[in-house]
Amino acid sequence: MGLAFGSINTGLPKDIVQQIMKAERIPITNMEKRKSKIEDKKGLVGELIQLVEGLKGSILKNGSARSLRELSIDTDEKIIGVTADKNIAEPASYQMEVKQLAQKSSAMSSGFEDADDSYVGVGFIQYTLPNGDSKEIYVDSENSSLKSIAKLINKDSDSGLRASVINDGSASDTPWRLILSLKETGDVNKAEFPYFYFVDGEDDLYLEFEREAQDAVVALDGFEIELGENKTSDLIPGLTIDLKKAKPGEEFALNVAEDTMAVGEKVNGIVDQINAVFAFIKDQNTLDEKSDTSRTLGGDIMLQSLEGRLRSAIFKNIETKKGNFRIGDVGLSFTREGNLKFDQEKFGSELKKDYQNIAEILTGTFKKDGTKSDGFIDNMNKVIGQTLRFPDGLLASRKRSLENNIAAVDRRIKQRESMLEQKEKNLKNKFARLEGTISRIKAQGAGIQSMGGAAPQVAQLG
Repeated sequence: MGLAFGSINTGLPKDIVQQIMKAERIPITNMEKRKSKIEDKKGLVGELIQLVEGLKGSILKNGSARSLRELSIDTDEKIIGVTADKNIAEPASYQMEVKQLAQKSSAMSSGFEDADDSYVGVGFIQYTLPNGDSKEIYVDSENSSLKSIAKLINKDSDSGLRASVINDGSASDTPWRLILSLKETGDVNKAEFPYFYFVDGEDDLYLEFEREAQDAVVALDGFEIELGENKTSDLIPGLTIDLKKAKPGEEFALNVAEDTMAVGEKVNGIVDQINAVFAFIKDQNTLDEKSDTSRTLGGDIMLQSLEGRLRSAIFKNIETKKGNFRIGDVGLSFTREGNLKFDQEKFGSELKKDYQNIAEILTGTFKKDGTKSDGFIDNMNKVIGQTLRFPDGLLASRKRSLENNIAAVDRRIKQRESMLEQKEKNLKNKFARLEGTISRIKAQGAGIQSMGGAAPQVAQLG
């Protein structure tokens, strides 16, 4: 709480110290305003850095012919599912036929009235795995229901056998059954199913139905091939094929092609991010009489330099195996407004004509001497890398400069605040002493007057 002076003895305003300090703080207020303007500029530089970093991310993601590439799959998806590894698969067409799906050895038990209250007795379950290993499971009286037996079988994770209890939906008096199956499919995984030996049981447990394991059979371009599983990556290099349904006698096509639309969308995404940078620069440079350039980047040489570098990189000559090209040759051009326009139809047409050449225009090509020429994406990446490079990149250095200016203003404000704090303290002490001095003078005057009675002071002094 501040001291008040003047109300009793000095006649000075009560808030004289506050008034003096308010005037003394004017330079600090001015420094804070200046700091606010620098912070606004720093915020704008931060926005621009984010835009450029976003562009850099897209460019790095699509910086090679392989990463830029996408493949399209055209086939009967009701019969097979296909995924392509774009680094391995090549465009081609195949004729396929799924004659038979792979299946695993399985069996279903006799029916029971209840899955929990059934009692098959005490005994053993014995079976032999495809590798010749024999397994034996002991069933005691505590685990003699259908569900308990299934739990005992599944408890051994290395048994290779799995059990489940199902309701067969027959609406009979004994709908509950035990299904046993091996994990793996194919001819090599045929199992010799369990032999059940139980005594003193109330219900008979035996295998009523069995299904042997078998390989999948497909025809590829007319040649029959057996597969141990319904999912394979070995049939066609770079393709993982998942067999869904067998349709013997019905051939269908599997076509793998370069996905020009997907590649075009990637390029279009990069163009959109470049235009976002251009739009930011244009917005900052759009000035009128109301524009406050002390808080914006309007007219900043940094913006002019960045825009110039980007435009130069966009239409730089690109060396390919078929000669020199520019990105404008495949569908990119500048509009009158200064934005980059992407003609996806032209790009797609050129890509279909010569995918390899367009890929080289975008991502460069390796020469016979082992060196690599730069493509459009390489040129953009170099400009962006130089712009963001710490600490001397165009944007990085500007951000650092603004941060240093803010830190310098903060230091001056802190120093000024410290000086004013001491000055306020001195003023309070000074006015406190003045108040005390005037109080003593008034007290002495009153004492002298009381000693002289009512006579005029001038007469008594004379």
